[in-house]
Parts: sequence; structure tokens; C-alpha cells
Amino acid sequence: MPKIKKIAVLTSGGDASGMNPTIRSVVRCAIYNGIEVMGVYNGYQGLMDDEILPMDVSTVGGIISRGGTMLYSARAPEFIHAEGIKKAADNFRKHNLDALITIGGDGTFKGALDFSVICDFPVIGIPATIDNDINGTDYTIGYDTAVNVAMDAIDKLRDTATSHGRCFVVEVMGRHAGYIAMEVGVASGAEEVLIPETPTKINEVIDKIEQGRSRGKKSSIIIVAEGDDTGGGAKTCEMIEGKTGYPTRLTILGHMQRGGVPTAQERLMASRFGYMAIKALLEGKYNIAVGTYQGKNTFTELKEAVRKKQEIPFEDIEMLKQLSI
Repeated sequence: MPKIKKIAVLTSGGDASGMNPTIRSVVRCAIYNGIEVMGVYNGYQGLMDDEILPMDVSTVGGIISRGGTMLYSARAPEFIHAEGIKKAADNFRKHNLDALITIGGDGTFKGALDFSVICDFPVIGIPATIDNDINGTDYTIGYDTAVNVAMDAIDKLRDTATSHGRCFVVEVMGRHAGYIAMEVGVASGAEEVLIPETPTKINEVIDKIEQGRSRGKKSSIIIVAEGDDTGGGAKTCEMIEGKTGYPTRLTILGHMQRGGVPTAQERLMASRFGYMAIKALLEGKYNIAVGTYQGKNTFTELKEAVRKKQEIPFEDIEMLKQLSI
């Protein structure tokens, strides 16, 4: 593989708090190693539209504590077709780029893999999605901040639920993955967590609420991932109130979980992943996703990273059952 002299970096898909610290790490580590960096604005759409500008140390100054992404993100339906990828490749060559670093989730990685295979360009993927569901890593950028944002909101709701003797159903993000719901449920002491990975037995949920009431519990918090098979928070809320008669209120946290100041953990992992991406390129590794598993740095082939989802450990599900009695 030829020596890497000039790279591009982009963010794509849903924004995740921690993307800015990741961009900062990529730019600074690249420059430290004598590599020129170009920033691609608006994701793959910007790559097709030639929204590519130079980046230096001052460009990423002061962004380590900011949520969102300074490079912005956009949908790029044209990029799934050969014509769109060719347009992006033409701009890639125009700027004499040697490699592309992409920061995003499953869709971002699929786009990077297609770009690499069709055009034979080296790519590195950095996992950034609040869902924490990328294969090959047990942590993705954005996850810790999303969990903390949701937990803070649920702690506040618990005060109101207890004051008024109500049941609150809280819907969190997670169309196909229940990581946020599971971790927030454990951390906030929820009475029940409903996730896409396991079938929901609503009558058992209701029995648990009623048992708690009979012991004198003043409130119940039910966490529902948006992709749960009940149909989400609204349907769950309707079924609980309809079958118990207890005042039940719905709160949908929605996109607020994507924002917020990156946590210390987020900034640390973002810095590490950016460093790993540059190190991989310098060592001649490409078409891979960086990550971490059980405390060790990992490098997973992109085709494996997009092949399947990271699964929630059974032990976590069992632990929640015992904690939420």
C-alpha cells in the first residue's frame, strides 16, 4: 500500500454526541504524523458535491466539549447507486486523497465498504451511533452521552411520578436495539424495560406494577425502546392504563438523546478511536472498523462489522429481572 499522505474525514447518518471529539482526534493525530487532512461536509452527499475543505489544528480547536458534528450530516440516497459513488470518487481523486475515514453507524459503514470495493480506496470506519449495536466493538461513540441524557430525564420524572402516585412510560430511542433502554433501566431503577430483542408479555408487566402497588409503591417507571413489539411507548401506556386503571403518563425522549455535552467517557473513547484510525492507516490496515472489546483495541473488517448486530448480553437481561422486583 502506498504511503498515506492526505486523507479525508466525514460524519454520516444520525448525529451522536462525541462526533466532534472524534473529528478532533483524527485531525490532530493525522497532522502529528505528517498527514494532510481534508474535511468533507454533509457526509457522503458532500463527497459527491465536492464540499471538501482543508482542516488544521485550529479548525478543531474548542470542539471537544460540543455535541453534534461540525462537519454536519445529510442523507445521500444517490450514494447507493454506482453513479453517485463514481461522482464521489472523481472528487476523491481531484483532491489527491489517499484514504477516507468515516464516522457513523451501520449505514455509514455500508457506504464506506461500497466506496472501497467499487473504487479501490482505503477506508477506515469509526463506530458512532447512540444505539451501540455495531458488530466487533462493545462501545460506539454517542452511547454513553445518550444514556446519561436519558437517565437524567428519568430521574426527574421519578420525582413527579412519586409525588402524584403515577406510572410513567418512557420511550427511548432504539428501533432495532435495546442497549439504551436496558442500561437506562438498570441505572434509573426502572420497574420494567421493554426491548426489541425479547418478546414483551404485557400481562406480566402489569402484574409486576400491581404487585408493587400492593406493597405500597407510589410510582412505576417503565422504559420502552421505540422498536419494542408492543408498538412503542404510546401503545404500552394505553394498555397499562386500560387494564389497571392507574394514571399512566407517556414521555417520549426522542432526539434529545442525540444531543448534549459529551461525557468524559465519550471524549476518552472518541480520542482513542481517532488515534486508532490514524495508527491503522500508518500500519497499512484498511477496510476495517476500529473499536474496543473487553478493554482491548479491536480492528474488525468492515464486511464483518455490517454483517450482524452486536447483541445484548443475556446476563444483563437476567440482572434486570432480579433488580426490578
